[in-house]
This record gives sequence, structure tokens and C-alpha cells, in this order.
Amino acid sequence: MMKPYPLLFVPVMQEKVWGGRSLARFGFDMPDGPIGEAWLIADHPHGTSTVKNGPLAGLGLDEVRERYGREWFGKKGLSQRTGRFPLLLKILDCEDDLSVQVHPGDDYERLAPGELGKTEMWYVLDAKPGATILYDLKPGFDRESFSRLIQEDRIMEGLQEVPVQPGDAFYIPAGTVHALRAGVLVVEVQQNSDTTYRLYDYNRPGLDGKPRALHIEDSLNVIRYDAQASKQTTEVPGPNQWLRIAESPYFLVDKAEIRGRLALATDPDSFQLLVVCEGAGELRWDGESLALTPGAGILVPANLGEYALEGELTVLRSSLP
Repeated sequence: MMKPYPLLFVPVMQEKVWGGRSLARFGFDMPDGPIGEAWLIADHPHGTSTVKNGPLAGLGLDEVRERYGREWFGKKGLSQRTGRFPLLLKILDCEDDLSVQVHPGDDYERLAPGELGKTEMWYVLDAKPGATILYDLKPGFDRESFSRLIQEDRIMEGLQEVPVQPGDAFYIPAGTVHALRAGVLVVEVQQNSDTTYRLYDYNRPGLDGKPRALHIEDSLNVIRYDAQASKQTTEVPGPNQWLRIAESPYFLVDKAEIRGRLALATDPDSFQLLVVCEGAGELRWDGESLALTPGAGILVPANLGEYALEGELTVLRSSLP
């Protein structure tokens, strides 16, 4: 039986019309072109990250799942619907504005076979002065009145524009209209889904020179017109203390600033996903260690047991509720 150990992954780079080159700051192997997303921990038909360290180096997360999923991922660690890893962890670099978009929930009847809905959260790593996001509809819109704005090419008049700065966190349940805008770098924790319905794309060409498809009817079907947007700053109460920054039926996300050493342990119900936001240090377990640098995405197996984080670093931890 393979002894469990923390898995560091080689991310999958995704070219996007709105992407840039800022992900190079994390030391990733960057292909040419505008790279918008680094899929740090991914088990999806559109991208699967591979293990970088230890005996399983070179295996995809899907192969780890097939061999050790039930033991390593925990009692709740596989999607009941797809059998895959249930979460997707990313870093997004927005050199330009993302499309105005919305994601469906698990219950939407027009979901592609094998897809989940998409509830997500953003943690802002960096933001240029004056950077904003689009986050939810302005109050008072229903399907009919919002559809009219779309037909009249006035959609931006119905959206809330919110200023952002590093350390902000946004919870985005399925059905919330949203868009990252230029000059923002975020960590995204989400359901393991790649379904996006576009409402508006600024009339720009895609990577192939043609306009990207819009999905107006699907979008209008899944929008939560009663959604209540909420923004949270994430100043932790003190060093080596966790602050809950997102809570949903699909994931929990906590933030900590490690100063020195923080002893931790896993839970048999769920794996833990760690992403290093800034600083440096080590993850130590059972006499072994793994170097931690910004942008590192690590899967801590549910059956690992005791481990510790050491150094001077800011970390996000995600797990299943």
C-alpha cells in the first residue's frame, strides 16, 4: 500500500483571449500566448494536473483518483455525480476583462453530460490601482427587465461594479452574474466544472479571430434574480489562526498567515487543498518536508495525519464541508 504524502502539482496552463503573462511570477512553465488560467489542481476532461513530487510524480490527478481516491481523498472526496475529484483550484490572470457570465447549478437540466454546476469563490492576490469586478445585478431586476437591457445592448447598466484590492474575497454561488476585469489576479476555488454561459463579451474577437458564442437563453434561465452580493475582507485575527473566508455546500475556504510553525492534522472525511499566496516556507510530515513557494497547489491526503506548516507565508486551505 502506497504511503500517503502531500502532492504538489504541475498546473495546466489555459490560453484565454483576456489572459496575459503575469502567471510567470510563480515560476510556472509558460507556453506562448495570453495565458489566463493556471489549473493548479484539476481532474477534468478539459485539463488534468500532474503530480510533481514523490513516488507518484508524472501521474495525473485522474490516475491518482483511480488508484487511491477513496483512501487519500476521504469519505466525501469523490463527486457523487461524476465520480471525479469534486473541486478545481485555479489562479487567474486578467490582462483584459472577462466576459459577463453566469454559471448554472447542479440541477439545471441543460448541463452537459458529466458536468457539475459551478459555485465558486475568488481571493484577490493582486489588483492594479482602480481595478474592479462586476458582481451581481443591481437591485430590482427580474428576467423580463434584464432581458430588455440585453436586447438593447445596455447590459452594463444593470450590473454592480465593485472596487477590489488584494485580500478581498468574493463568494459566487451558481446563478450570480459576474466578471473579473482587467488588472486583477485571483485564486479561484470552485466545483469541478467548466460550464460558463456568456451574456456579453464586449464585441471582441476570440483567439480564432471570430466572436465568441453567447448563451443568452441559458443565462436567463439560471440567473438568481434575488441574489445578494457580499464582499469580505480577509484580515486574519492573528498569526497562525485560520479565518473562514468562504462557506458553501461544496467547499470551505480558510486563510492563515503562518509565522513560525503551525501544527495541523487531516480529517478522514476530506482532503485539504493548500495554495500559497505569498511568502515561503515548508510543509513537514513524518520526518519529510516539501518546499512552499507562491503559486504552489498542494493536495494533502485525508489519511496523512499530522503535519505542520513552517515559515513566513500566507496560505488558503480548502476542504469539503
